[in-house]
Amino acid sequence: MPALGMAQDNGKLIAWLKGDGEPVVQGEPLVEIESDKATVEIEAPASGILGVCANPGDVVPVGQAIAWILAPGEAMPEQGPPDLASRVADSDAQKTALPASPVARRLAEKHGLDLAQVRASRGRIRKDDVLRHIQAHKAGDGAARLSPASPKARQMAREQGLDVQSLQGSGPGGAVLAADVQAEAIKTAPGPQSIEPSAIWQVMAKRVTQSWTSAPHFYLLREVNASRLIAWRERAQERTETRLTYSDLLVKLVAAALGQHARVNASWVDAKIVLNPEINVGLAVAVERGLVVPVIHRADKLGLSQIAARRQHLVGRAQASKLSPDDLSQGTFTISNLGMYGVDVFNAIVNPPQAAILAVGRIAERVVPVNSQPAVQPMMILSLSCDHRVIDGARGAQFLETLADLIEEPLLLLVKEVSH
Repeated sequence: MPALGMAQDNGKLIAWLKGDGEPVVQGEPLVEIESDKATVEIEAPASGILGVCANPGDVVPVGQAIAWILAPGEAMPEQGPPDLASRVADSDAQKTALPASPVARRLAEKHGLDLAQVRASRGRIRKDDVLRHIQAHKAGDGAARLSPASPKARQMAREQGLDVQSLQGSGPGGAVLAADVQAEAIKTAPGPQSIEPSAIWQVMAKRVTQSWTSAPHFYLLREVNASRLIAWRERAQERTETRLTYSDLLVKLVAAALGQHARVNASWVDAKIVLNPEINVGLAVAVERGLVVPVIHRADKLGLSQIAARRQHLVGRAQASKLSPDDLSQGTFTISNLGMYGVDVFNAIVNPPQAAILAVGRIAERVVPVNSQPAVQPMMILSLSCDHRVIDGARGAQFLETLADLIEEPLLLLVKEVSH
């Protein structure tokens, strides 16, 4: 199990991309691992034959073997790494003395077979061991008929106090699966049901709790006229094939404003204010399993089309659960845009150890004074959340004023780039 982050203790095995016993080539995608931040594809470190000793769903300590890459003709070790069964969480492997191959496990579930009943012939339970056990029971007098439920379904039924034999199974041959037990438990439960959050959601919950309880937040709100921002996007879109969003424009403008206000691009680390040497802007992205913040590194050095391409790439990887640790690291400031959901204004929680986060609402037409006369203009409300340990009200207001000026007159960006 690889370490995908500095503070990572374990990882969850999501899926094998190659089957047990199949040949693998060094460098090809081998397995998907979920850390506390993202799901990452891990490449094969060598060429050979894959011998799997951990299964999808297993949570394995960093450094613990999850598979062997064997030379042709080389046999799997007689037993897996020390204490594998006791250290791997949420795994059916805990219920058997020997590990089983994924093929053997799927075959056993299909036939409602408890792997603890199967005798292994080569150090771990394989497909032929399961088939041999099934044939032996078929040849018997029927006294030891297979249960019409998977081991996991039987365990869940015991925990929920349900009679597994009374449930209608949706598996092969009418076998009761874990999903059938869960559905029945929800139907018969007297109260609300709990949901086991993903690792990403758990880390998000931990981080926002840490931020909310340790960082003294304050908020600055500013309404800005977005008419020239809209015009800029329309003109810029004519010159590039990459789809431009308002988030792309805001990344560009925020990076420029951060270049003038180093304190807002700082971090609170070990009771010290650390001025970050790079401007790395994170974008909050909602995915099925939680909230992730991929980072556009050195955003102040990128053109608008480069930012858009990078944003498009990162969002696509986030939605496909393919973000790498580098995609999520070293952010110095975060933008959270809920305008596409019709939200007018909201306050975001600072993403530690960063000092501030910008919450962006939708662009909406409002009646505002223009040259002392009422006029309908496209307006947008910005909310800057600040960690008071790093930024005081005056510094936050000065940054927000610079950003508002750039949004209302993007040509100022060109002037500042030329002057530098």
